[in-house]
Amino acid sequence: MPARPPASTDPRSSFVIDTRELGRRPGSMRELRREFAAPAGWGLELVRVPPGGPVELDLRLESVVEGVWVSAELHAPLEAECGRCLEPVSAQIDLPVAELFVYEPEPDDDEVPVLDGDLIDLEPILRDAVVLALPLNPVCAEDCAGLCPRCGARRAEVGPDHAHDDLDPRWAVLAPWQDSSAESATMDPAGTQSGDNPEEH
Repeated sequence: MPARPPASTDPRSSFVIDTRELGRRPGSMRELRREFAAPAGWGLELVRVPPGGPVELDLRLESVVEGVWVSAELHAPLEAECGRCLEPVSAQIDLPVAELFVYEPEPDDDEVPVLDGDLIDLEPILRDAVVLALPLNPVCAEDCAGLCPRCGARRAEVGPDHAHDDLDPRWAVLAPWQDSSAESATMDPAGTQSGDNPEEH
């Protein structure tokens, strides 16, 4: 069974490299640079390369006996939401990528990418490399204190003195009675203020 069989590789795609100029003589080498817009799907729930964002790729192609060894440096912008306070975060990813594309797949190896004639499609390996390198829980700062669990305010904005009066929910229903009792504590049954002497009236 062919390994990752290329299906109608589009030579016009920004991800596709034509290796005819490289040739198949082991030791041949070629360097080139590609720039393209990032496709959708390069990301996780909280962090991603924005679709359409500029991606720069510095490539080195080397011909070996089995196929073409591709090494690259990928540079792209990142956008994310902080996993603690949900504030937007902007960053940059600089990622080394390396992969062997073989001329003929091994029958028992369906993981190695295969050349489609002289064409190499880089998109699957670049997408996998980027997604694996992204943090599962990005943060805006290592010491980000996150959000107040009671009101949702950012702790960095409200300060260290921010607090709430904690009331046991089992007693919350009695709060109105407590307020009315406090008011009536200053009145006697006859409606006079505490401290007044009825004999004076």
